[in-house]
Amino acid sequence: MCPALKSPPKMTLGLTEACPLQCRYCYSDCGSEPKPGELDIAEWKRFIDEVVDDGVIQFYIEGGEPLLKPGLLDLLAYCARDAMTMLRSHGTLIDGAMADALKKTGLGRIFIDLMGATAETHDGCAGVPGSFEAACNGISHCVASGIPVDVLVILTRQIVPELNALLQLAAALGADRVGVLRLYPLGRAKKLWPEIALSLDEQMAAIRSLRPPPGLAVMQSWHPMDKNCCWQAAAVDAFGRAIGCMYLREYVDFGSIGTSRYLDIWRGHPLYRNLRSGRVERGCPDCSSSQGTTGGCRSTAFAFHGRWTAPDPFDETLNDGIDLLALPERILRS
Repeated sequence: MCPALKSPPKMTLGLTEACPLQCRYCYSDCGSEPKPGELDIAEWKRFIDEVVDDGVIQFYIEGGEPLLKPGLLDLLAYCARDAMTMLRSHGTLIDGAMADALKKTGLGRIFIDLMGATAETHDGCAGVPGSFEAACNGISHCVASGIPVDVLVILTRQIVPELNALLQLAAALGADRVGVLRLYPLGRAKKLWPEIALSLDEQMAAIRSLRPPPGLAVMQSWHPMDKNCCWQAAAVDAFGRAIGCMYLREYVDFGSIGTSRYLDIWRGHPLYRNLRSGRVERGCPDCSSSQGTTGGCRSTAFAFHGRWTAPDPFDETLNDGIDLLALPERILRS
């Protein structure tokens, strides 16, 4: 069982599905322009007032590319009045002036994605020449402005040969940490899955091969640190849908924040309550003892098994022979 909360402590806001990049495995299938129906900043501010009143103490803001959202700096400052505020970006739009402006909002930490340790690999994934150099410059500008930086990398077949070089690069640019994230079967990634995905053995070998330089922390969510974090997860997409977690975006819709208070959704939606309960068929003892929750990620469990209570196949103790290189037809049709 997971810890029981009466209200969500953390909230992820997916502000927009607009992005200047054309990432080959984009989870949201973003375009260069905002999509119809995206919430505006005034609507987001009203929502922030509501959830702060209900106990939210941390905001994690992402996209798409949130820096394309008109009014972003104002929104960050609005969040930072009452909560730890963090931002995920591709970094390509961050020059020195933007980094200074972000710092002035009270931003607590920024997460910047790299898709390789070289321009060839990163730009090949991002689909835009020059994006690697721009992202690296963005990291450097944030460090110079005093914003703590995490570099994020999604573990794909293309990045594995460059993982340790990416750790070295992140340290050289001044990042505090690197987060190595699993690949999710969402958006464009589903169509490219046979080309970019890794078997569980290959993933574990890549994780175990990591050699971070002194002073650089590495975070990852594979065994024995495979958390079931649904117990505290809260998220809203660009259109105001309560989805619990951004990695559940294609699998759930708990309701609209335009018609219901988030706290009422949190407490009232039966599937949301069930996911937060941590009631699963089987958990990994090693992960449960280190993470305080059991069963691993609910998004990947549901994607591969079609059951919310299923074990997480990305955990080597719980995999049960699931081939992570082959997506179920049910997922490919969605």
